Amino acid sequence: MKKMLVICGTGIATSTVVTGRIKEWLKENGYDKDVKMSQGKVSDELKNVENYDLTVSTTMVPDKYKDKVINGVPLLTGMGTEKVYEEIEMKLKELGL
Repeated sequence: MKKMLVICGTGIATSTVVTGRIKEWLKENGYDKDVKMSQGKVSDELKNVENYDLTVSTTMVPDKYKDKVINGVPLLTGMGTEKVYEEIEMKLKELGL
């Protein structure tokens, strides 16, 4: 089981929306049984990024984390969503799924 974290500014609003959209995509693509989703507040969770296989953020993250975090803002705006899903899928395949 792989662990995915979705973070936003407060850990409530936008991370909930994005978590729902990713869960739907995971199910449509057959990954739902292999990925456990969590969500949280960026300031609380960045120190734990290493504990997750994949992190998606709807808010800015410090430069030292940018290579470990997928920008999830397109999942809110609807523009560029396929690129985000491609990044998620590529990472899942790198993890052996």
